[in-house]
Amino acid sequence: MTLTTFPRKKPFKPRKMSKKGTFVGSIDQGTTSTRFIIYDQSFKAIGSHQTEFTQIFPQAGWIEHNAMEIMETVRVCMAKAIDKATADGHDVDNGLLAIGVTNQRETTVVWSKSTGRPLHNAIVWMDVRTSAICRRLEEQLPGGKQHFQDACGLPISTYFSAMKFLWLLENVDAVKKAVESGDALFGTIDSWLIWNLTGGCHSVDPTQNAVSGLHVTDVSNASRTMLMNIKTLEWDKPTLETLGIPIEILPKIVSNSEIIGTVAKGWPTANVPIAGCLGDQHAAMLGQACRKGEAKSTYGTGAFILLNTGDEVIISKHGLLGTIAYKLGPNAPTNYALEGSIAIAGAAVQWLRDSLGIIKTAPETEDLAKQVDNSGGVYFVPAFNGLFAPWWKDDARGAMVGITRFTNKSHIARAVLESICFQANDVLDSMHKEKGGATNEGFLLRVDGGASANNLLMQIQADLMGCPVVRPADIETTAIGAAYAAGLAVGVWTEDEIFSTEQRQAKETTFRPILKEEQRKKKLESWYKAVTRSFDLADLSL
Repeated sequence: MTLTTFPRKKPFKPRKMSKKGTFVGSIDQGTTSTRFIIYDQSFKAIGSHQTEFTQIFPQAGWIEHNAMEIMETVRVCMAKAIDKATADGHDVDNGLLAIGVTNQRETTVVWSKSTGRPLHNAIVWMDVRTSAICRRLEEQLPGGKQHFQDACGLPISTYFSAMKFLWLLENVDAVKKAVESGDALFGTIDSWLIWNLTGGCHSVDPTQNAVSGLHVTDVSNASRTMLMNIKTLEWDKPTLETLGIPIEILPKIVSNSEIIGTVAKGWPTANVPIAGCLGDQHAAMLGQACRKGEAKSTYGTGAFILLNTGDEVIISKHGLLGTIAYKLGPNAPTNYALEGSIAIAGAAVQWLRDSLGIIKTAPETEDLAKQVDNSGGVYFVPAFNGLFAPWWKDDARGAMVGITRFTNKSHIARAVLESICFQANDVLDSMHKEKGGATNEGFLLRVDGGASANNLLMQIQADLMGCPVVRPADIETTAIGAAYAAGLAVGVWTEDEIFSTEQRQAKETTFRPILKEEQRKKKLESWYKAVTRSFDLADLSL
């Protein structure tokens, strides 16, 4: 891929920079926590803070977040990260040149532009309350589940933001009234944060009426709503008409790397430009510097495998999603991607800890699983809220098969780790089928995210895929990807510096497969059998 610089109509003139006092901040707003990380010009993190927030479970399969609480975690993380960096002698107040935003995708918020208040809790990406709406549309529309796929690259699914908005419109009177009166604003978490950061007045003083901030999203987040035309990068009017969604409630779509607006007074980073915005998986792809033909897997609450397909838009026939990789400027070329989304990865480890009490901390899983050489024939399918790619079975539910009197908690812990890797392998197999290949020979997978620190997990992943797995020194590539985009827009870094491999490769760890091919195939066959056992288990009475 040829690296491209892009012209700007009004060139941004950054403050004088030096290695000692030039910084870029990154808001990394995830499913269970928020972080703010400050990077210096050599890509080193010099201050960071992370805060968890409340997970709300109104009923089985429903997951919500308090959007106001999320906004407050951003404020806290900004202030504390700046305090830490300042305490270490960094002049962040005068050296912070830009901020990038990255966020949990698909999670949907509708708020009042007159009061600035959310009209309902945010509906989280893995929430499945929209199953009935999805079934209804599949039955009514030509092509069923794939009706919108040619336009947006996505199947009809509970996963995507449009379905969540329709549920809010049909079930929440405040949302319906606000839409009818023209007072509603729709957005994913990036839009909600940017609106507040750029002037939503209640973000400064809860007693005041809100003043509208900038209602903006980026191409990567927009591509996850099911409402953006993946080729034109504009809201797709036929889709909006079919679903009855007014375009007036939608944010403006921008690229991933450009000056969007300036942080308003009252925030710890006031007067600093917001210059980058990407959905978390797209940010990780940029953070891993994935060019055309390269793939990465991020292991967080879920797991997400993206393959950069360059300028080629692929409408999948094997259960994958056509999506945006990144677009590094208004006039820059668009890189597309094939994606396999896995709903439950690290969340399965949290389940071991919080629900079963088998472990006290997530890192204990590795030591517990290492006490046995294999899972003892146990296979765990973590379909807590259905299965995403490549199965797309929202009626699936979790299953554990192969249990005997020999089974102990170490076997279960190992089966949980293996389940993450089996799911990733399913996605990679589909990617190869999509591209006309049959094996992983000559391929490597770049990995990142919190769970990638687990060495056993990464070795299992290499064994089950039959290809090398490469882990960077800094596994928090989501945050640094957003920083890359922001720094690029204001001239802190060039594309050549961001995509340079020399420094990165020197610090990478590579896990190579050691499992024999015959054993690998046998385990995969057993896994497929276990997956089918999880289908059609949803209790529709709940």
